Amino acid sequence: MNRWERIFAVALAAILVTVALWPGGNPTAAASQTKPDPLAKAARSEKGGWVYVHLEGAPEEVGYQHGYLLAREIEEALRVMSKFLLHTTERDWKFYRESARELFWDKIGDEYQREIEGIARGAAARGVKIDADDVLALNGWIELAQYYVPSLGPRKENAELHQTPPGSCSAFIATGSWTRNGEIVIAHNNWTDYLIGRHWNIIIDLKPAAGHRILMDSFPGFIHSGDDMYVTDAGLVVTETTITQFKGFDKTGLPEFSRIRKATQYADSIDDWLKVMTDHPNGGYANDWLIGDTKTGEIARLENGIKNNIVERTKDGYYFGSNFPVHEKTIREETTFDPSNPASSPNARRKRWEQLIPKYRGRIDIEVAKKFMGDHYDTYRKRWGASANTLCGHVDADKRGVPEWDWGSYYPGGAVTSKATSTSLAKRMTLWASAGHSCGVSFDVKSFLAAHPTYRWQREIAGDMRSRPWTMFSKSDAGAQARSQSRVRRVAVRQ
Repeated sequence: MNRWERIFAVALAAILVTVALWPGGNPTAAASQTKPDPLAKAARSEKGGWVYVHLEGAPEEVGYQHGYLLAREIEEALRVMSKFLLHTTERDWKFYRESARELFWDKIGDEYQREIEGIARGAAARGVKIDADDVLALNGWIELAQYYVPSLGPRKENAELHQTPPGSCSAFIATGSWTRNGEIVIAHNNWTDYLIGRHWNIIIDLKPAAGHRILMDSFPGFIHSGDDMYVTDAGLVVTETTITQFKGFDKTGLPEFSRIRKATQYADSIDDWLKVMTDHPNGGYANDWLIGDTKTGEIARLENGIKNNIVERTKDGYYFGSNFPVHEKTIREETTFDPSNPASSPNARRKRWEQLIPKYRGRIDIEVAKKFMGDHYDTYRKRWGASANTLCGHVDADKRGVPEWDWGSYYPGGAVTSKATSTSLAKRMTLWASAGHSCGVSFDVKSFLAAHPTYRWQREIAGDMRSRPWTMFSKSDAGAQARSQSRVRRVAVRQ
């Protein structure tokens, strides 16, 4: 092309652009120049086995960002969950979609409805076949599968069915003279089936248009943490452990996943948070919650049932959980739990907490908290070695399993992530997180299934779960990661 041809080509291109943008010209082309970028404030990165996402804006915006940036993870989570629940509860995904719509949709409020619809739209923009009912059922699967379905009664005799609400997690919170420097220290590890837990590797930095900024670990498609670990810019830190063998489900009650999100997003204090969490609970995912206010140094424990919502508070002390119901009234009225059985995982871990925390009085800090999360002492067998009774749970290494949860011998479940933070870290909205067993032991699915053929039904939905090092995450990660998202954002705008 000679000089004059190049001049002509440039002039022609300018004329065509002018015509396209002129009133009455090409409206599609004009709109494309001004269409807002839905991912302009969002970001995604990966480190330490975690996927970190920053979400910011109105409910429909943070929902779309979530669905778009985590579309592949959501698609895989739905594939795994639908097959897992069909096998363990004998209900198909259609049942969970319909039940979630009937029991939850009208109770979660406009804000979270819009966010859930946004997640579905964002994932659909990446080619995932999904709608709001899928996302809603995903958010409520714990309440539906582990509480609502058992309340309906068993469909038939099947030893592999999960018909008893399980426990999940080991956690503690301490403050005052019990910690180094007197600040709050909190830590938690998530116990669940490995085939699910290996996907529980999302860190969400959520900056909503209303309420407080939240840093939390999470699961693909969740509007909450789910296992749970939260840090907010109101200075609150929150976690929990589940109440083993809780009984009862109130269909008229408010779902746990929306209560915890609302409480954490809007609370300025422990009192604010308690008010939301105790407002008509449905019994789904009944927990002993641990909460701290880094502004005051106060910590609290809420045993959050249906009939009983019992609160303890202190500015100099500690609380811990390992899936045992704390109060005799709760045990008697709302569980079938046996607190006198020393062989059970909740009781054995409770005894371990009673040994560890006093031993470290005045020295508890983040490094000690990490050590607690990887602890392998079995108080029932009185020996070191990973088992269902150790704070870092390895039920796959335990012949007894956890019969209280319908987890059989060598069941492939246990601790799948660990998190920890403190007052000084929380004030910067920062936490430490470890994907997989924080003790350093990895799970190899091929060798496990060869040794335990009972669980071969999991082959197509299970996978390896590598132990990853402790990694720090903070709200400050968002700015750096946003700068690396230009290519992803341009793709999103073209959708």
